[in-house]
Amino acid sequence: MKVIKYPKKEDWQKLLERPAIDTKFLERTVENILRDVREHGDEALKHCSRQFDNVDLDEFAVSAEEIAEAQKRVSTELKDAIKHAKSNIEKFHAAQVEKPEKIETTAGVFCWRKSVPIEKVGLYAPGGTAPLFSSVLMLGVPARLAGCSEIILCSPPTRDGKINDVILYTANLCGITKIFKIGGAQAVGALGFGTETVPKVYKVFGPGNQFVTEAKQQIVKFGVAIDMPAGPSEVAVFADESSIPSFVAADLLSQAEHGVDSQVILVSTSESVIEKSLNELEKQLEILPRKEIAAKAIENSKAILVEDTETALELLNEYAAEHLILAVENAEEIAEKVINAGSVFIGNYSCESAGDYASGTNHTLPTNGYAKNFSGVSLDSFVKKITFQKLTEDGIKNLGRTIECMAEAEGLHAHKNAISVRLEQLLGNNNCD
Repeated sequence: MKVIKYPKKEDWQKLLERPAIDTKFLERTVENILRDVREHGDEALKHCSRQFDNVDLDEFAVSAEEIAEAQKRVSTELKDAIKHAKSNIEKFHAAQVEKPEKIETTAGVFCWRKSVPIEKVGLYAPGGTAPLFSSVLMLGVPARLAGCSEIILCSPPTRDGKINDVILYTANLCGITKIFKIGGAQAVGALGFGTETVPKVYKVFGPGNQFVTEAKQQIVKFGVAIDMPAGPSEVAVFADESSIPSFVAADLLSQAEHGVDSQVILVSTSESVIEKSLNELEKQLEILPRKEIAAKAIENSKAILVEDTETALELLNEYAAEHLILAVENAEEIAEKVINAGSVFIGNYSCESAGDYASGTNHTLPTNGYAKNFSGVSLDSFVKKITFQKLTEDGIKNLGRTIECMAEAEGLHAHKNAISVRLEQLLGNNNCD
């Protein structure tokens, strides 16, 4: 992990760059996969399964029997843990339900907004080096709370043609019964275009590798919405003398083990804190089962020494991390000054793993700097907002002249006339003062 001391502000942009990838190859490959799925449907999916997943599939849909068998193989302890996490996620997201409130903007003019569920949504749960059943909770729970009528889950099959048992258990617990053994960019294509087997959806959600992320961004061109642009996982930790080096190291590694293209950033006002934390990181790295993955991610990562808290916050807001941990004194006060982050973890005991699994907040968050202009997934992600207005006779009388004058000034006389004919009926005249 490279240590950078007191970088100049003009060097921040270069310093905070995410790991580079060959975008041309990625874009071209994903474009070809999506075209194949759009034109050939299930046949293209079968070809992709053979090529990318090394499995021959005749059926993509997971049967009720497969779900029932998978549930039997999940331990009681893990089932209880998942239920506990689900309860917390439900509590947090249920509190986001908005009740319509009618506002009388002018006497007789009433306006309100209503949340309406997106009817058909597609969820993606990675199942490669780490089968993320937690993502099923993070997407399935708010989708159900929002009232989406059709919720479809795709997850890549293993070489024996199965989906991970815990993913199936969690999906069933969330009430998701339409599950397909499809992974990668081809899954996004199946959800976005629809095939003979997979229904087309209106919005696609979920994390994934670079191919999944690129497919989501390309599918937008075909009128399908996505939760957000995203890239590899990342965490930034701001630590001072009040931090606990072993905690800091553990938090950095918890993100580094996601993938070789993950990035972790340590920012501190203390050289001693950086030194102690990196020493701990080396010790903990040695005993990780995913050591090789984490070690490669650490190569993409940096520890940055800055002059003071104000500089640290400015740098961190510029980075706009997916996860931001504040292991500092007065962490809650400092958190109020964070303007760019996917999710913020306050104090030494607020580890990022809590948010990933069970605290209640959603772990599907903007990465790659998108926290500057995107929010993480919430209940709102699964609804659309429709505005309503009702004008009474008094309302059209009180607001009509204003609308007439504005429409005439823009040269839109048919707009003016829609008001004028009503006022004529009610008032018997039609003048714009």
